[in-house]
Amino acid sequence: MSKKAERQLRVALIGTDSLRAQEIKNLLSSRKLPLKSMEFYDPEVAEEYSKLTEFRDEPKVIHHPYPELLEGLDLVFLAADRESNRKFGHLAREKGFKAIDLEESFVDQPEVPLVVAGVNDHLLADREVKLVANPHPVTIFLSRVLAALRSSYRIKKVVAVVLQPVSAYANAGIEELAEQSYALLSSGGLKHKIFGDQIAFNFLPEVEKADRDGFMASENQIIQEVRRVLNPDFDFSLSLVQAPVFHVYSLAVYLELAEDAGLEQLEQIFRNNDMFHLQPAGSARPLSNVRVAGQEKIFIGHLKKDRSLPGSYWLWVAADNLTVGSALNALEIARKLFGLD
Repeated sequence: MSKKAERQLRVALIGTDSLRAQEIKNLLSSRKLPLKSMEFYDPEVAEEYSKLTEFRDEPKVIHHPYPELLEGLDLVFLAADRESNRKFGHLAREKGFKAIDLEESFVDQPEVPLVVAGVNDHLLADREVKLVANPHPVTIFLSRVLAALRSSYRIKKVVAVVLQPVSAYANAGIEELAEQSYALLSSGGLKHKIFGDQIAFNFLPEVEKADRDGFMASENQIIQEVRRVLNPDFDFSLSLVQAPVFHVYSLAVYLELAEDAGLEQLEQIFRNNDMFHLQPAGSARPLSNVRVAGQEKIFIGHLKKDRSLPGSYWLWVAADNLTVGSALNALEIARKLFGLD
């Protein structure tokens, strides 16, 4: 083992309450990322020793992130609010640490590398990188799937319909779905805080203000991110629908390939890649969100060869937005930044 790979990292997490913060903390606790120390910070902590957490079965104090406390760190995960993430992300070069943003606070800044591990992480080797943006979960899923397909076939067109879980809106989204579901089953009144209409037992094709072309900001964000990550030479678009599920994104993906391949050939692409779990046709257990929640792979299933046009196919993609769609990608970025692969 090289000396570089043996390096012990001094790591910190800024922001401890978000779903993404909790997931990266769990992965860091169980994964073999070599840690010399692990510190926790939260901008909401005003009084020392007023907030505690646990890491690797040990109690840990959550401190206020004073800038001077970040000196001497190797790596900082940013999982607080957007303003705080930007503040501490921009301190990375000054204080000498590397930072990975988990909350999409820098995805609109082209000078900050937007990285999907295993797809465009060569950007981290091109220059000394201090700050990296973790993309939207759907960007990670689609980039992984399309990169795998593009390694064997020329893609002409991709269209995806995305079913979004309420956890995309953090704990507030989860609570609203749970409260509305209970209210409907008990004949109570519905309250709307996050979603403009009933979300329990319902689908909403528009949950954010749309632009003049009808696209929501989140849809435009994903489209732009996929283009940044893949630099595609094919047509690509998507439509997002808010679904009444707590976790896991599901995507119905339509593909047009230049070649007319058999389903077996496409299935083999996903079988040969450890990032995917292929659910073959005729499986005893169907592919569902319940099976996928908490899993560390992108699930592929229900492949269909469309007879209306040569080279056209449908496939179903499902993946957990907190594991594969956030924490795992950030962890792989960290390993790449410090040469731990």
